[in-house]
Amino acid sequence: MKLSELLKSTSVQKVLGSVDSEITGLHHDSRTVGPGGLFFALKGVSADGHAFIPSAAAKGAAAVIVEENVSLPPGIVAVKVADSRLAMAEMAASFFGDPTASVPLIGITGTNGKTTTTYLIEGILASAGLPAAVLGTISYRFGDTRIEASHTTPESTDLQCALRKLADAGAKSFVMEVSSHALEQKRVDGCHFDVAIFSNLTRDHLDYHGSMEQYLEAKKRLFSELLKPDAIKPHRRATVNMDDPHGAAVRDSAACPVITFGTNPSNDLHGVDIRLSTNGIKGGIRTPKGEFSFSSRLLGRFNLSNILAAVSAGIALDLPLAAIKEGIEGHLPVPGRLERVENSRGVTCLVDYAHTGDALENVLSTLKEIAAGRIITVFGCGGDRDSGKRPIMGRIAASMSDFAVVTSDNPRTEDPQKILEQIRGGITPLGLREYRLPELEKGFGEKGFLVCENRREAIRLAVKLANPGDILLLAGKGHEDYQIIGKTKHHFDDREEAAEAFRCQSSCSL
Repeated sequence: MKLSELLKSTSVQKVLGSVDSEITGLHHDSRTVGPGGLFFALKGVSADGHAFIPSAAAKGAAAVIVEENVSLPPGIVAVKVADSRLAMAEMAASFFGDPTASVPLIGITGTNGKTTTTYLIEGILASAGLPAAVLGTISYRFGDTRIEASHTTPESTDLQCALRKLADAGAKSFVMEVSSHALEQKRVDGCHFDVAIFSNLTRDHLDYHGSMEQYLEAKKRLFSELLKPDAIKPHRRATVNMDDPHGAAVRDSAACPVITFGTNPSNDLHGVDIRLSTNGIKGGIRTPKGEFSFSSRLLGRFNLSNILAAVSAGIALDLPLAAIKEGIEGHLPVPGRLERVENSRGVTCLVDYAHTGDALENVLSTLKEIAAGRIITVFGCGGDRDSGKRPIMGRIAASMSDFAVVTSDNPRTEDPQKILEQIRGGITPLGLREYRLPELEKGFGEKGFLVCENRREAIRLAVKLANPGDILLLAGKGHEDYQIIGKTKHHFDDREEAAEAFRCQSSCSL
């Protein structure tokens, strides 16, 4: 595409040079630039892309997008804009043929439940004859097409490229998890949303946003700015979980009509005669289009909220109730979300991605409702992330379990022992017994906890401690198949580790 055509999609302040050059690719990393590439000099937290313009030029860049007046290498065109991230998002959409302009796009934002909700919506859309591509924490996928997920929501150039590939593979709709980072950094500003869903907001990512207020403001951008009806998508809708204390603020910020959902019958969507069990959730859902009964294999009240969120998307798109019901009941299993690890010991072993205090509390509340035996929880907290949630998660895990094993998650560049001590700080005020390894040779009696830095050893210990009828929860990593220690990724999958621990349990020692 010619640079002159690309520039029509964004606001330009000044151009130095000819705009007739042919652009072969879009790049925000100078190392990836090739001949004819367009390089966006983004200002980041730790680096300024303007400093890498010579490198991009040396690799053959035809033009650069800048926010500042800079000295340019000979032969390179400079385009000055007020906001290079916004320009990149808008130009990326144009470069890849605006893949979301002509098909439904549903975005979901919130702290917890996004991935499960995307799977539910995928089921609904498939039942309605709109096979969906799903972009989120686990992967970007449609049919046999899989694109590795580097971030929940990638940079706009990568996002629009992925959307184009998925559309070319046959996707007739898109379902996307939209992160707060992506909203603040304008990665999704080139996307044309039909529906946006707010699930909930609990403490997370404060290492980046600084405060809950700023975290909420980032989320609200999806509703206040990116849902404004326009000529391309004139009938946009927001759907909002009113059970969350921030729901009213999100609802009031929306630039389009809003559908509310929650437990209160005053909401546009709510559950009727809901029954929870170890087999799942049954009941009815009342909507503006009518009421229908459903049965789901998902567990717990928090998954009822995810179901209502998915149904709200179907209602917002005016899909038939029969398709919504079929999608809710027949969706694909969600990797790492209360995913079972089969074993011959009679232990209900579940792997879940819960890595925030609220998510962990929701999961444990669900398990306490259905538990026949004891609950043993293995969990940790990631390094180089919000340290304030560590004692909170410690308190929740230890108080709501019969036994908690505190271990490493992804320590990254932090000292694992420091992280463990911060988690312990939330447990010790509870007055629970802290066990030592030799004391557990014959199991545990009274409620308590143990700290074990090595996650593999922690899982093997928990498996050995579990009796038939107990529930063993491995929390925090879910679908992840790696552990980051320092700056290195090591293969590590809680599901594999638990399965192996059950197989070798008889010969493994503490």
